[in-house]
Amino acid sequence: MSPTKMPTERTVTLKDVAEHAGVSPMTVSRALNKPATVSETLRARIGASVESLGYVQNLVAGALASAGSNVIPVIVPSLSNSVFVEVIAGIQDVAQAAGYQLMLGNTEYDLDREYGAVSTFLGWSPPGMIIAGMRHLDRTRNLLKRWGKPVVEMMEYGTQAIDMNVGLSHYKAGETMATHLVTQGYREIVFIGCRIQADYRAAQRYKGMDRILARHGLHRREPISYDGPSNWALGGDALMDVLEATPKVDAIFFANDDLAVGAILRAQREGVAVPKRVAIAGFNGLGLADLVQPGLTTIMSPRLEIGRVAARQLLDRFAGHTPAKRRVDVSFQLQVRGST
Repeated sequence: MSPTKMPTERTVTLKDVAEHAGVSPMTVSRALNKPATVSETLRARIGASVESLGYVQNLVAGALASAGSNVIPVIVPSLSNSVFVEVIAGIQDVAQAAGYQLMLGNTEYDLDREYGAVSTFLGWSPPGMIIAGMRHLDRTRNLLKRWGKPVVEMMEYGTQAIDMNVGLSHYKAGETMATHLVTQGYREIVFIGCRIQADYRAAQRYKGMDRILARHGLHRREPISYDGPSNWALGGDALMDVLEATPKVDAIFFANDDLAVGAILRAQREGVAVPKRVAIAGFNGLGLADLVQPGLTTIMSPRLEIGRVAARQLLDRFAGHTPAKRRVDVSFQLQVRGST
């Protein structure tokens, strides 16, 4: 058998993959279900055809295919971050009331893992999907577009949505916080986050901040990024690191409230005056931000609302309705407290 052309836009079958790879359907089945029984070369060829065609293996057999119809996959980059837990809670509020259950996927900010989660979840024949962010591998984007069912990308607001989009502009959030800090008289401002290369929404906030610094002719620095997940202890360590390495720094915009709260708590312990010695700002608007002393200045993101709107967008499509807006900007609010 010789490789043939790609099928037209429709559900790709195992037979399509076999024809594209130039092998029998049985060989494709063995490669997918018992890979050890197929040579490495043949597996690679079949894998390339699967990816090229956007084939999704149906994991629900026969009459059970409809069983997945009341399950909505939700893919987020972290399940340890309370921000995403709140977003998921918002989705569940709306979805569960309509008779749907959630199936959760955690990518740990890894786009290859995201592709694996999407591929697996589509195999369960869900009616739609909610996924965090708008940056995906090309193969993930192509797979979701070819799938043809409703998809909501959440957490950020952008113009290149696969289908529907609910979130806020992280560039504008960064600009807003930087404008506040500059207006308050701070001139040596740094941005600190974790895994910023992977957490591109944090990187967008940094870029928004950097635009304002450039506009005012202020000293611009590359963001400081730590490996591993955000937590209070790391925020405290980061504060002491930057004060030692860059004594002129007078304000820090942390990528999230976890880091910022940790910095305030460490400052109290070390006798670092906030904001007199250094101002501290965060992002997300967690409840703890109002409990520390001084209270944390932060960007309030409407996490529950993002989840609820995303779920409503999906349910509207399930019902055959066209949403009034396919792209929803939920915006944000600057909450000024004593830390700046």
